[in-house]
Amino acid sequence: MAEQSLSGLTEQQAKEFHEQFKVTYTAFVGLAALAHLFV
Repeated sequence: MAEQSLSGLTEQQAKEFHEQFKVTYTAFVGLAALAHLFV
């Protein structure tokens, strides 16, 4: 059985989630910065 963390994800699943999270977070911050510039 694969070892799981408190979140219930395996290390590989956590790494995949983190990669997607970084992309999404970067896009959000970029859009927020643009919105602030326009205001």
